[in-house]
Amino acid sequence: MAAIIATTKNFLSLVKFSHTIFALPFAMIGFFSAVKLTESSFDIFLLAKVVLCMVFARSAAMAFNRYLDRQIDAKNPRTKIREIPSGIITEKSALAFTISNCILFVGTTFFINNLCFALSPVALAVVLGYSFTKRFTSLCHLVLGLGLSLAPIGAYIAVSGSFALLPVLLSIVVLCWVSGFDIIYALQDEDFDKSENLFSIPVVFGKKGALVISRILHTTCAVILLLIGSLFHFEMLYFVGTVLFIGLLIYQHSIVKPNDLSKVNIAFFTTNGIASILYAVFYISNLYL
Repeated sequence: MAAIIATTKNFLSLVKFSHTIFALPFAMIGFFSAVKLTESSFDIFLLAKVVLCMVFARSAAMAFNRYLDRQIDAKNPRTKIREIPSGIITEKSALAFTISNCILFVGTTFFINNLCFALSPVALAVVLGYSFTKRFTSLCHLVLGLGLSLAPIGAYIAVSGSFALLPVLLSIVVLCWVSGFDIIYALQDEDFDKSENLFSIPVVFGKKGALVISRILHTTCAVILLLIGSLFHFEMLYFVGTVLFIGLLIYQHSIVKPNDLSKVNIAFFTTNGIASILYAVFYISNLYL
């Protein structure tokens, strides 16, 4: 039993399961938006399937990223302690875990609706394809953002079986938000990435330029959040949540400087995790209160 618990902990660490907090709240937003705005009935089992899809897709993506980057991670002082380079999890186990989660993801979409099932290979192509991008393009951050942006639109489709403007706008919000904070996170590896001929916004534009681009993305995110509230005539609760979200974006930029990266992890995980939860709580409250 102890061995099973230890193995489970190792795989949860491999995929950084706690980072699910970034996209899961937006999946909940997409789900409850579809239930409310299309007057669909709430289905707890459908909600469970949406959550499982989120977990399976993200676990597959993270495990594949760790598998593909295992040799790079072994060279980087910041990442050499990760599970594969340190020998805690074998390469074969990580690859098998990736494949298993891909199968579980596609299988779960089959029991949701035809459109979700048909689009499942596309979703996997995006979330798995991200891992290759830093080898040839500095736009890798946008691809990561695109992968997480599938959460609200995917959850909306799971309920409604169709596309709509609102989940598309929410997905653009996630795209800009995630891309912006991933650029901040990538500041830590600027020198290493240059030495390994890897691509990123910090490598191309330097720390100052990268932070400017991150601010532009987050400003775009803020504008679209406000636009959503206006277009769909949301009430005060929505705007309270939006202001809190924007305030936390501003805060993370205030604590990360080109010459001081000591608070990158606070900006990356803590601030963004709180932001996504707060926004989701106020958004969903606005729908139902």
